[in-house]
Amino acid sequence: MHSDDLLNEVTVVLVTYHSAHCLDALDALLAHCPHVVISDNGSTDDTPALARARWPQATVLEHGRNLGFGAANNRALAATRTPLALLVNPDCEVTPEGLRELVRVANGMPEAAIVAPQLEGAPGRPDVNYRWPSTAWSSRGPGAEGPACVGFVVGAAMLFRLSRFEGVGFFDERFFLYYEDDDLCLRLFQQQRPIVVWPAVAAVHRARGSVKGKTPWKSEYLRGYHHAQSKLIYTAKHRSHAKARRQRWSVLLGTTLALPLRAIAWSPRLLARMAGRWMGLVRWRLRD
Repeated sequence: MHSDDLLNEVTVVLVTYHSAHCLDALDALLAHCPHVVISDNGSTDDTPALARARWPQATVLEHGRNLGFGAANNRALAATRTPLALLVNPDCEVTPEGLRELVRVANGMPEAAIVAPQLEGAPGRPDVNYRWPSTAWSSRGPGAEGPACVGFVVGAAMLFRLSRFEGVGFFDERFFLYYEDDDLCLRLFQQQRPIVVWPAVAAVHRARGSVKGKTPWKSEYLRGYHHAQSKLIYTAKHRSHAKARRQRWSVLLGTTLALPLRAIAWSPRLLARMAGRWMGLVRWRLRD
């Protein structure tokens, strides 16, 4: 690796949780990166040990428990010493040349807080992983064909210029899972810190592929639970407490009515997620 390689300017940050099955695919990128921080949320599948053995240059933070996605990213960002950080999910594949291109773009746009690639559900199948803030107006129209300044990008792959987060902060740790990227992007948008999507760089995102635990139904239950909680936290924070209360009762009623139908149709995965949503709504308490 040449000393002037653009990859020297960026730290790759990954939050892992039972993610050992993702390590082979990640090697295509991480083997080329001199700066890597892996923030592990209490994996029981040897993810930290396997990561250390595969990437000796990596800093592996073992929290011993699940801190949540945003909190684990915050711990990794606190350990980052480069001006740029690529936050990437374990189920998201970015090539070394793709990362170099994102760094080139970021260096040409130093005012941008985030530069994000085009996510693809499979190679050649782009997803629309960006929009305007939902609190401002509804996005519409086709996906971007070229570079675009946007109000939100999905958190699966984001290149941060860390200096542009001063006065804004990183992730709000009240969001355990889901909506932490919505919240962060909205705060950047409100402070006029640009968020740029760069469609020329693609990242394959195999959604919901980061976790492969022994109890998939429990994982689906927790997805539903935290999605419900985070949605209400976001509404209370960025809209109003009254709207969050109304939203809670509306979704709770709909979920209660739909649960028996889901049980009859019998999809264990969807039933577990819906049960988690119901419990997340029941247990939610308004906090400032």
